[in-house]
Amino acid sequence: MKLTEGFASARRCTCSMCRMRGAVAVTSTPADFALKQGADQLATYRFNTRTAEHHFCSKCGIYTHHKRRSNPNQLGVNVACLDGVSPFDFKELLVFDGERHPADNADHKTYVAGVLRFEPAEG
Repeated sequence: MKLTEGFASARRCTCSMCRMRGAVAVTSTPADFALKQGADQLATYRFNTRTAEHHFCSKCGIYTHHKRRSNPNQLGVNVACLDGVSPFDFKELLVFDGERHPADNADHKTYVAGVLRFEPAEG
């Protein structure tokens, strides 16, 4: 799999779906993304405009990736599903304002809600 911007695209979001699942997502494209295993176990959830496709394992429920509503030519991929990567590897992440979604405004503007920081405990 190829990440469009590498790990520089790592982000969180405040939309109702992202807020509840709490995943860190990075960017890929359908052409650059392939599952190593378990494709036959994937389920898909769509809501509201039905543009975004949220994929998850039908056995364990873990979110794997989604087709973005803001850009259907992009995928958001759960970093926790990548070999050797943890959401806690990122010291600081931009958090996008999903309640003011880019697809809901004429300028297709993305708003930042804040920054999420992780500081490991000492010792």
